[in-house]
This record gives sequence, C-alpha cells and structure tokens, in this order.
Amino acid sequence: MKELVRFIASSLVDDAASVQVAEEEREETIVLELRVAKEDLGKVIGKQGRTARAIRSLLAAAAGRENRKARLEIME
Repeated sequence: MKELVRFIASSLVDDAASVQVAEEEREETIVLELRVAKEDLGKVIGKQGRTARAIRSLLAAAAGRENRKARLEIME
C-alpha cells in the first residue's frame, strides 16, 4: 500500500523526488503519512479535496483486499 500511495503521488506532483511515504501500524489500522514539496501540496489535495478523497478510496480498496484498514494523512 505504501508503494501504491507513492506511485499515485509521484504521478501528480512536479517534484517526484520529494515524495515521502511513511508507514506506521496502529492497532488494526495502517497509517500512511504522505509528504510532498510545499508547492505540490495543492496538486495532491485537489479542488475541494477531491484528489485526496480519490487516493483515500483507492487505499481503502487495496486495504480491503487484505482484510485491513488504512488511513492516509497528508502532512505539510
């Protein structure tokens, strides 16, 4: 799931080298923290959060295939 988020975010931003994804397991949930360059933050979030919501939906589907829960946090 970490690589899925990294691939999607790298495809959206101008500075793909600055994309960082940290994975942490809390209880039964996998928490992924996404960091991008400050200039690319708007591209990852999208208008009214639509892009971020779409990424979270894909992440939830991928986690569901493994009978797990996942949460995406976009860090500044």
